[in-house]
Amino acid sequence: MSGQAPLRAAEVALLAEMTKLAPSGVRIGCRSIRNGDENLLLPEESRSILSRQLEARRASGAARVIARQLLAQVGIENAVIKRATSGAPLWPPGFVGSLAHDDVIAVAAVGRRTEVLSLGIDVEPAEPLPEEVAAIVQTAGDALVDVDGHLACRLLFGVKEAVYKASYPLDGIVLGYEHIAVDLKARNAVTTGGRKVRFSFCLFPRIVVLADVPLP
Repeated sequence: MSGQAPLRAAEVALLAEMTKLAPSGVRIGCRSIRNGDENLLLPEESRSILSRQLEARRASGAARVIARQLLAQVGIENAVIKRATSGAPLWPPGFVGSLAHDDVIAVAAVGRRTEVLSLGIDVEPAEPLPEEVAAIVQTAGDALVDVDGHLACRLLFGVKEAVYKASYPLDGIVLGYEHIAVDLKARNAVTTGGRKVRFSFCLFPRIVVLADVPLP
């Protein structure tokens, strides 16, 4: 039990910050990735995930058990969340959602289609982005203001990942970093296809970005 205490403390600390991000009708959760979490995948989910790498399957299991718990809170028990050929999770009818993980934490967000059009989530360590990655993530259309300088590019990376996840189910367009313009102060982004996405974020203890497309 004592070995689980630090993991649980990390979850509680992050969840306290994450719950501030979700708009009305959206549920959000997190879980520290543990040895054996690959066994949390339901049989149909396991077959739909082509990667045989243990770390990837372990993170997928952790993320899906969070999503199942969130769906159970609104009456959807034992939801099967398979992986589409595009890589996106497949949600029960009437719901939208998003999954993400880094090496330590898995996160999930779910909502009803009657409450939100689409969701995207990302989680990152609260540390600077490597310079070679930052160089391709930030483009001329991005406005990086009012954010701790050493975390700005890491946050921008997370925002673009979350915005892509929110926009792809609606538009079916594969986007690069250069196709998403982000305004961190206004908390919104727009794709080159004209899709407008809003987002919220926390920076500590990890960076989590929740992007959503509201109903018209």
